[in-house]
Amino acid sequence: MAGVQTAVALREQGFTGTVTLIGAEPHQPYDRPPLSKAVLLGKAEGSAFDVDFEALGVELRLGCEALAVHTDAHVLDTSAGPVPYDVLVLATGAEPVRLPGTEDVPGVHLLRTLDDAERLRPVLAGQHDVVVVGAGWIGAEFATAAREAGCAVTVVEAAGRPLAGVLPAEVAAPMTAWYADSGAVLRTHARVAAVEPGAVVLDDGERLPAGAVVVGIGARPATAWLAGSGIALGEWGEVLADDHLRTSAPDVYAVGDCASFPSRRYGERLLVHHWDNALQGPRTVAADVIGLTPAAYDPVPYFWSEQFGRFVQYAGHHTAADAMVWRGEPSGPAWTVCWLRQGRLVALLAVGRPRDLAQGRRLIEGGAPMDPELLADPARPLKTAVG
Repeated sequence: MAGVQTAVALREQGFTGTVTLIGAEPHQPYDRPPLSKAVLLGKAEGSAFDVDFEALGVELRLGCEALAVHTDAHVLDTSAGPVPYDVLVLATGAEPVRLPGTEDVPGVHLLRTLDDAERLRPVLAGQHDVVVVGAGWIGAEFATAAREAGCAVTVVEAAGRPLAGVLPAEVAAPMTAWYADSGAVLRTHARVAAVEPGAVVLDDGERLPAGAVVVGIGARPATAWLAGSGIALGEWGEVLADDHLRTSAPDVYAVGDCASFPSRRYGERLLVHHWDNALQGPRTVAADVIGLTPAAYDPVPYFWSEQFGRFVQYAGHHTAADAMVWRGEPSGPAWTVCWLRQGRLVALLAVGRPRDLAQGRRLIEGGAPMDPELLADPARPLKTAVG
């Protein structure tokens, strides 16, 4: 997404030089969200971007893996040989964390690429017993698709609740019931000791039947290939970009899941592994490459997830908030949580309330002060709760 959008943005903003898009996968560039939904369930064969690269004058080099960068010489080493550059944009995304000890065990799957989805499609079609390791966003989305396909699903989560590393306990707690409502079994405080052909063994010795195991325990920036390049990386291996998405190396930018950037809005560096960041960032990169002096890149992060018949949306960044306000009952089908800092809206999570999300996102961007009492009334449009 980030690489394609950078190429498109360069042309849209008037760049007339050569644009080469290099990707390790052999497939035409594709969008990832449908992989855990339509592609996985066999409702779509693929999710290629509707972009005419030839008409845009963008050269595609597919099945070509980036291996190293020589920043002094302005050369990218690839599996097809060296490629000189004037400007290099790193858009390598993130790669899923593997479950230790499962590398050579048959029937263990990740879900990140088109090939991953195609390998999992017959698992769902065959209605196998499935064990999902990790109750994060991808685990919930895969469990949703597997239940829709008629599979028996058990989700194993080491923490005491879903989305433990992402949302506060009181916000994630209502989501626990969604699993049972859909017919999936959620096992919290459960750790995987081993995966064997046909079974997952928990650390208490219990064996769970598993025709397939899907691992969703997080992702890390795909930047190991940058070792020795001199490009500065952060604690998670992410490329440390500035507020125009420039790296520490001259003429090298980084965008999307592989890069963090300083947010003046939130007063900290953000590493955002979501689709919208890969859509927005390329416009800043393209403008800076062309010399249009863009505004600093400081978006309101946004993402969505479709799980267990619910549409979940999140905007902002809540970790520095000092107050939380509920709109609606968390046991109900639709509710919103709002986070405030010094009376201003900084983030919200909306379940089945897309209007709250749309209005809230604009209020976060504007930094509007809010009246908590008005905000707590779910019958009142969120935008009318401005203090």
